[in-house]
Amino acid sequence: MKRIGILGGMSPESTVIYYRALNAGARERLGELATADCIIASMNFGEIQAMQKAGDWAGAGRHLARAAKELEAAGVDLVLLATNTMHRCAEAIESALGVPFLHIADATAIRLKADGRARPLLLGTAYTMEQDFYKSRLADQHGLGVIVPGAADRARIHAIIFEELVNGITTEDSRNAFLEIVSKYVESGADSVILGCTEIGMLLHAGNSPLPVYDTALIHCEVALDLACGIL
Repeated sequence: MKRIGILGGMSPESTVIYYRALNAGARERLGELATADCIIASMNFGEIQAMQKAGDWAGAGRHLARAAKELEAAGVDLVLLATNTMHRCAEAIESALGVPFLHIADATAIRLKADGRARPLLLGTAYTMEQDFYKSRLADQHGLGVIVPGAADRARIHAIIFEELVNGITTEDSRNAFLEIVSKYVESGADSVILGCTEIGMLLHAGNSPLPVYDTALIHCEVALDLACGIL
């Protein structure tokens, strides 16, 4: 299989999800003792979060592009950014690379459209839900009618992500909060829910969601493995 480079650490919890999913997927595709050929560049999440808060997306993009180039120099054939929010910097990363960069929104859209979904509810950090870099890609490039939660729900989701999930904390209160939010938007015509933050799967999943769940972290890994193994 081709070597996969992972820009991780944003947060460490989501990077663990990627590493486990890539290795589990490699076993499914290549045999029970197979593991994913991958290299992880783990970023300092504190530095990245400070750039987020300051709105220094250009600086973050340069920082991530340098790390991506280091992965390429180490011999990777494909680069993944193991975070939805930092895809705000996808253009800077992609333009720095001579190997493919798999955008998480593209991978997710492929799966949504294959399943006939048209009106996904997008959950994520406030940056992902409120800025256009993610919503517009899904709408303009893939024709999806994205639904975004209202302001109070967005604030609640963002707080749970940064105060709990990125620190590996899960509570029943927060799980119930996500379930209440998703249930509300069923009535607004949502036909699916995008877990547009790679940690949300710690609370919401196919076994408890009132809508079909599209876990972007897991989908990202599945598409990357298909590319690495020559299936796509």
